[in-house]
Amino acid sequence: MGILSVDLFITLDGVYQAPGGPDEDPSGGFTYGGWQAAYSDEGTGAVIMAGIERMDALLLGRRTYDIFAGYWPNQSADDPIAGKFNSMPKFVVSRSLTHPSWEGTTVLGEVEEVAPLKDRFADIHVVGSGDLTRSLLKADVIDRLNLYVYPLTFGTGKRLWTEGAGIPAAFKLVGEPRAFPKGALCLTYERAGDPVTGIDISAQ
Repeated sequence: MGILSVDLFITLDGVYQAPGGPDEDPSGGFTYGGWQAAYSDEGTGAVIMAGIERMDALLLGRRTYDIFAGYWPNQSADDPIAGKFNSMPKFVVSRSLTHPSWEGTTVLGEVEEVAPLKDRFADIHVVGSGDLTRSLLKADVIDRLNLYVYPLTFGTGKRLWTEGAGIPAAFKLVGEPRAFPKGALCLTYERAGDPVTGIDISAQ
């Protein structure tokens, strides 16, 4: 069975909104779009690209899908990310999309249709797609979190871990945390059962 990973660019205060560009997602009056670029370097680029090369299917929520579908098909085939995204199978969870424009896209009407994809693909990745990720956390089908943490706080913007997001869950850190010259961190966590609580540290 394959694994389902979430790749998320996130600030210290948990904001994932619009890392890629100023006009990517200004909803809610968010004016800080494009915050990732100032912290990009060869190291972070290599790690992100390695993750893209491993994936054999891409899973997106509707908003992120619309952004990607409007951008990547218009990029040069020589661009390694465009080449990979445009050629691989893509899935979008949406109840309203009926005729996806991006070649190779399959529409899933419900989150419950995601888990069976693990029987078909070895390494499925969700990129961004906060609303979808919250639903997948609740359904407990996420195996790995690839968190790219940036040294910023905004105090506003879309956050992944809101009230009621997901279920109580424990994760374990796998591999070595990677720190990059401009202050970004890459942390990889895998699902590890239930949280251990109720321990009295004074008794230890």
